[in-house]
Amino acid sequence: MKSVAKRGLPQPAAVIDYASAFIAFSIECGVLRFGSFVTKSGRMTPYFFNAGLFDTGARLARLAEFYAAAIRGAGVTFDMVFGPAYKGIALAAATAMELARTGRDVPYAYNRKEAKDHGEGGTVVGAPLAGRVLIIDDVLTAGTAVRESVSIIRAAGAIAAGVAVCLDRMERGTSERSAVQEARENYRMPVVAIATLDDLVDYLQGVPQYEQHLQSITTYRQQYGASSHV
Repeated sequence: MKSVAKRGLPQPAAVIDYASAFIAFSIECGVLRFGSFVTKSGRMTPYFFNAGLFDTGARLARLAEFYAAAIRGAGVTFDMVFGPAYKGIALAAATAMELARTGRDVPYAYNRKEAKDHGEGGTVVGAPLAGRVLIIDDVLTAGTAVRESVSIIRAAGAIAAGVAVCLDRMERGTSERSAVQEARENYRMPVVAIATLDDLVDYLQGVPQYEQHLQSITTYRQQYGASSHV
């Protein structure tokens, strides 16, 4: 997927290549940074993505546009959205609002880390989990949030319809498969990413200021990239 919007960033609805627009937006917000960073697994990575820095109302609203565009583009069938605590809560709510704004009003819910022992009780807040439930999260790393979300959804008698994330690093975990591959294969459901490492590489190519970062990312990918990614 080639970049078409590196300057004068248009709104997601105005471009086919929302992945490139999203990468530009992430760089603009300081969410996507280049340098030397340590991941939770202890790997030294040349780029870092922190979705927590989509930290204003305008940024979150625009992020929701990208989620909605990616979900529509993937053609996922779902009846409601679910946000795993904690980052997924705001992401699911914002995505539900954007979907409603563009013509599709669906219920949303999220979970608590600890069960509430008064009032309505329980761990799920919002609409009852029913039908086909689309999980909204920032990234997939170890897959813990997805695993917990699928368990919650299935326990309610609903179906996990898929996962939508910001960025697919296309990076293997403890096996030769990436976290995205594992989610697809283990739960037999699609994983939709607004952008992937392929999109990031395409975006950086041919831009002199990013040449050094592109070389570092290429080297990192050779070392830690998933063996295949389908």
